Amino acid sequence: MPADPTPTTTPAPAPEQAEDQAVLVLRLAGPLQSWGDRSAFNRRDTPPQPTKSGVVGLLAAAAGLPREADITGLVGLRLGVRIDQPGTLLRDYHTVSDYRGRPLPQSGVNAKGIQKPTSPAKDTHVTHRYYLQDAVFVAAVQGPAGLVATLAEAIRRPAFPLALGRRSCVPTQPIALGTVRTGALEEVLADEPWQAGTAVKAAYRRRAERGPDPFSPHRIDLAATFDDPAGDDTSQDVPRSFAPRERGFTTRRIRHAWLNVPTGLAPSALSAASTPPTTTAQPATAAGGHDPFALLGW
Repeated sequence: MPADPTPTTTPAPAPEQAEDQAVLVLRLAGPLQSWGDRSAFNRRDTPPQPTKSGVVGLLAAAAGLPREADITGLVGLRLGVRIDQPGTLLRDYHTVSDYRGRPLPQSGVNAKGIQKPTSPAKDTHVTHRYYLQDAVFVAAVQGPAGLVATLAEAIRRPAFPLALGRRSCVPTQPIALGTVRTGALEEVLADEPWQAGTAVKAAYRRRAERGPDPFSPHRIDLAATFDDPAGDDTSQDVPRSFAPRERGFTTRRIRHAWLNVPTGLAPSALSAASTPPTTTAQPATAAGGHDPFALLGW
């Protein structure tokens, strides 16, 4: 009998590898910030740090996505937020009236979906709106390298104006810190130098070197929050959609941590940290006239 032919085997296909991950680091700073999470009716609160819906909204605006666009890819990005300068809370006493002199409607609606009139008639609503003054945060998003690279370019040349929560809260520059990074989200945030203002850095150095218990001014412990499926806390700030009639939010698991971060203070940096750097504004205009984005470096 002829020998059995040598059996041939087809190698199993290699398991599909996950797409390379990258991290985009953002500096979220400005005179005012307001990241609404539980705002309702006449009270507009802000949590002490940026929300995921706020960061996703900023990225969507930079990328030029309309409100009705699918934001699944942006929501899937892993978020980490570091508090570099907590700022202070500001309450704005705000009134609302109808410019036509008509009584204001109430928040309730009738069976036809039309707002009911106030009874007795009310001409002015009083609202309380809360903001963070002079706060600085470092937010990092991690996801597929291609998507993150696209978002990094969009942040530098945004399609729509960018805001720190509310439209009136304009960010200072730069927003994107350096190039796209690789590595773990926690490591990237721990390696990024402290982004607090010069006055805050100067005060920290004086406290470190001249306090009753001197310590090194070259590193500082900063609070941070990370997306983590095994986290021991939750936050209801994940947007389902930004469409006006489909707005809704769901929860995410988060983990709180402390990061030991380099301050960037050199041995002779006290005088430099006490004096804000001077910059010369470079006016710019678009080919067709005034370009407000160009004045912001966008």
